[in-house]
Amino acid sequence: MRTPAWMTLKSRVSATALASALTVAAAAGAAFLPVSAAHAQSAAAVRGLPDFTDLVDQVGPSVVNIRTLEKVSNNAGEALGMDEDMLEFFRRFGLPVPKAPGGRAPKGGQSEEEQPRGVGSGFVLTADGYVMTNAHVVEGADDVIVTLTDKREFKAKIVGSDKRTDVAVVKIDAKNLPAVKIGDVSKLRVGEWVMAIGSPFGLENSVTAGIVSAKQRDTGDYLPFIQTDVAINPGNSGGPLINMRGEVVGINSQIYSRSGGFMGISFAIPVDEAIRVSEQLRTSGKVTRGRIGVQIGPVTKEVAESIGLGKPEGALVSAVEPDSPSAKAGVEPGDVITKFDGKAIEKVSDLPRMVGNTKPGTKSTITVLRRGKLKELSMVIAEVPSDEAVKTKAERGGSKTPQGVLENKSLGLSLSELTAAQKKELSVKGGVRVTAAVDAAARAGLREGDVILQLANAEVTDLKSFEAAWAKADKSKPVNVLVRRGDWAQYVLIRPSK
Repeated sequence: MRTPAWMTLKSRVSATALASALTVAAAAGAAFLPVSAAHAQSAAAVRGLPDFTDLVDQVGPSVVNIRTLEKVSNNAGEALGMDEDMLEFFRRFGLPVPKAPGGRAPKGGQSEEEQPRGVGSGFVLTADGYVMTNAHVVEGADDVIVTLTDKREFKAKIVGSDKRTDVAVVKIDAKNLPAVKIGDVSKLRVGEWVMAIGSPFGLENSVTAGIVSAKQRDTGDYLPFIQTDVAINPGNSGGPLINMRGEVVGINSQIYSRSGGFMGISFAIPVDEAIRVSEQLRTSGKVTRGRIGVQIGPVTKEVAESIGLGKPEGALVSAVEPDSPSAKAGVEPGDVITKFDGKAIEKVSDLPRMVGNTKPGTKSTITVLRRGKLKELSMVIAEVPSDEAVKTKAERGGSKTPQGVLENKSLGLSLSELTAAQKKELSVKGGVRVTAAVDAAARAGLREGDVILQLANAEVTDLKSFEAAWAKADKSKPVNVLVRRGDWAQYVLIRPSK
């Protein structure tokens, strides 16, 4: 129903009268305040509302826009049955031209053209052209274009990227660039004002501000993120998080969202962690990390009390990788690692970070609690294999033809025998390979390629021993299964289907 014009006018008049009345009342109330009190209120208001203009002038020139491009066939439309008018529609509106099915070469050997792939942000790390951003901003890009605030554009070279920390470094051919100042993350306080500059939705040099909501927020193995309420949206990724001294304290990387847009929770990579990664990327183009070969979990309050630990801290070892530094040092499942190189493990995520930041080949010590007694063990830190090496190993292991097949519908598993080559590659005496995981097994997290070494506390060497172990298992309770995945082994509970 449409509102009559006279009613709208009456509402406006009433609102105006009310506003005037409130203004008079506020003025009358202020007249009764002492001058000193009124001055104090004004000063408090000034202190509570920071001015970011100087920070923008100071740091703004160091923030860059990053565009990524990918090469697509300019004849892809022909393979899809498109005419020239349809191709022009895609080009005119900046849409990627669909590629030919299966990635086949275009007819007639025609050349490729570059299409926009994504937009992100970054900042000048050094005056000679090193720029830091997120790894996911440049991942898969054929070309990276860096635009400075003075509108100069440069084609950048990807020096290196690290997916585990989401940090990347690119290099442009420029000199005397305005590099950022790096801040001390340890001095950052919860509640402190911070500012972000970036290119949300491609809108270059956009400034947003907020406060630090939390520190040491665990959302990954290697990074304790800085949580803020600074508005971060697609395109802000890789841009700097700046404190009130004009120093970079983080790299805006992630948001928590159910809609895909900003919902008041943003995460930034602590800049000290990012600098450590960038130094390795600039030196060797990759990041090497330490590993000790254990599968770990948190120590609950109940477990801590039952084993005499006192409080829930440390990392509970659930499995030890064969022939790993931990295996050689004598670490056993059930041990609780309480210290690494003398530093206390307060929560389970501390251990991967400490070990990961240790150079492979370093001799280190760990302190474990075993059957109520503390024990110190020495080991030499190994190197975490690259993602490419893990993928190649998995593909090579999965290419062998298995002998024999077994299906267990209650557990949701399809299993096959391990070949001699697979056993040798995994360094195991026996086991069975998962060829399919559905229902109960899928809910427990198992997947194709996993290797089952134990079932219901019984060793599994082949399909026959698996069947024997299953026959003795209590089907009314969750069944524990020791699973090998890649270089790691862990216990999983499967609730059999009835």
